[in-house]
Amino acid sequence: MDELIEAEPYTLEVLELPPDVEQLLQDLRSADVNRRMLAARAFSEIQDARAVPALIEMLDDDCPLVRVSAAYAVGRNPCSEAVEPLIAVLDRDWNGYVRKGLVWALGNCCDARAFDSLVEALMTDIPAVRLWAASALGQLGDLRALGPLSAALAKDPFAVVRSNCAWALGRLGDVRAVPSLQRALGDIDLSVQLDAREALETLGYHHEADSADLFEIS
Repeated sequence: MDELIEAEPYTLEVLELPPDVEQLLQDLRSADVNRRMLAARAFSEIQDARAVPALIEMLDDDCPLVRVSAAYAVGRNPCSEAVEPLIAVLDRDWNGYVRKGLVWALGNCCDARAFDSLVEALMTDIPAVRLWAASALGQLGDLRALGPLSAALAKDPFAVVRSNCAWALGRLGDVRAVPSLQRALGDIDLSVQLDAREALETLGYHHEADSADLFEIS
C-alpha cells in the first residue's frame, strides 16, 4: 500500500491594504448611517485634519453610535475648533457612552475652556464618565482642579474613579495635593493605594520604612 503523505496546508498571505482616506472622508458625510459610523471609527486611528469639520458636525448626529465614534475620532484629531462643540454636546447628550467619548476627547484637547464642564462631569455623571473626567482634568493641567479631584479621591464610591483622581493629582504636579494623596494610602482598594503612592513619588515624595504616612520630599 502506498504511504499517505500529509501535505502542509496551503495558506494565502493576506496583504493588509492601507485605508482609502479619500473615500473615508467622503463617507463621513454619507446618507448611510453605517458608512458614517465606520468612517468615524477609522479616524479614531487615522490623524487627518481634513476630517475634523465633518467629525464636529457628526457630534450632533441622530445616531448615538455615530456620535460616540465621532467623539473618539475628534479626540484622536484634537484641535481648538472642536472644544466648544465638544463642550456643548457634553452638556446636553443623554447617552453615557457618548459623554464618555466627549470627555476623553476634551482631555486630549487640553484646553482650559473645558474645565467647568469636566468638573461637573466628575461631580455628577455616571462612573464611566467620572473616571475619564478625572483623567481629563489631569491632562488639562489647570490647578483649579486640585480641589475637585481631592474631593472625589476622598468620597467617590467607585475605586476606578478614585484611582484616576490620584493619577490626575500627580499629573498636576502641585505639592498641595500631598495631604489628599497621603490619606488615599489608607484607601480600602489596593489599586487606589498604588496610584496614590505613584502620584506622591511623581511629586517627589518617597516612602520611608513601613509606615504608610511617612514621606519625605526629595
